[in-house]
Amino acid sequence: MPSEETHASESPTGADDFMVKAATVGVIGLGIALFEAALIPGMVIGVAAMLAPKALPKLGATVEPAFRCAVRGAYRLGQKTRHVVAEAQEQIRDIAVETAAEGTPSPKL
Repeated sequence: MPSEETHASESPTGADDFMVKAATVGVIGLGIALFEAALIPGMVIGVAAMLAPKALPKLGATVEPAFRCAVRGAYRLGQKTRHVVAEAQEQIRDIAVETAAEGTPSPKL
């Protein structure tokens, strides 16, 4: 029966695999920065493309509640803005009507 230490060292875990990839990308990034700094954006895009398949499902589940909250907040802000603008228009019209009643010509709105 194999021991747990032998079994654990034979198959790297997801965290170990990620650390190996991160170290590799770091070394390559350092090399790119030393030779040509203009290549760094391309490397960042490549790393993002490499991590996207694993990160997007987790990111989507994490970001969805925040996104929903932001959309609800934007909708409420829009409704509140419409209400404030409508009240401001009503007050301006009231002032124009009062001014016209006093006999002073009011500007056209």
